[in-house]
Amino acid sequence: MRHYEIVFLVHPDQSDQVPAMIEKYKGIITSEGGAIHREEDWGRRMLTYPINKVLKAHYVLMNVECNQKAIDEISSIFKFNDAILRNLILKKENAVTSESAMLTNKENVEKSAENYY
Repeated sequence: MRHYEIVFLVHPDQSDQVPAMIEKYKGIITSEGGAIHREEDWGRRMLTYPINKVLKAHYVLMNVECNQKAIDEISSIFKFNDAILRNLILKKENAVTSESAMLTNKENVEKSAENYY
């Protein structure tokens, strides 16, 4: 099985559906015998440029190990789901389990904000 990094952006009006989406994608991966190495929900963030007249999106990152059939199924779901603004699936050499820079930076900003007040 190969390692993949999956990033997808969800329309902000559908943010409450993100946990269900993540569970659905995890179910697809595990049903095909795959494994989830890292899952990060970055929350709503401003976009650099508008996508379909939307200025914010809900970001999700997953690092998984699965076969091509599971990736094809997830890719197909992304393609036909209007709530998904953008997605990116990258093939990786090894499993990535450490926290991403985005999540680490977010935690540092939150800690400094707590210390500031």
